[in-house]
Amino acid sequence: MARQVDGDILTLPTGSSIFKRGETANAIYAVRKGIVELIDPSGERLCYRPGELFSYQDIVWRGGCFRNEALARTPVELVRLGRLHFLNLLHNHPTLAVVLIGQQHERLREQRTSGSYCY
Repeated sequence: MARQVDGDILTLPTGSSIFKRGETANAIYAVRKGIVELIDPSGERLCYRPGELFSYQDIVWRGGCFRNEALARTPVELVRLGRLHFLNLLHNHPTLAVVLIGQQHERLREQRTSGSYCY
């Protein structure tokens, strides 16, 4: 996804807001450099590192808005891919869905075994 030509490259400094809870979910993001932290409504925190995608759940399974807030915890470089382009990418490369599910499974498994957040 980081090589997707239709994606916009964003470079943000530490502490920048990527999106806020309740904003229209119109894109997914891939981390190229740095660490992004998502904070859910209950205050739970989850970090994403280079090579990982985030916010795709809000586009695929939720209607309309981001459920979480996303912050740059270090200087970050992101690829932002619009909703339609992401859905086309899934349609043309269905194994991407398996990769995303596998990523989520590993993240949940790591959290369960360590009892901590993924930093």
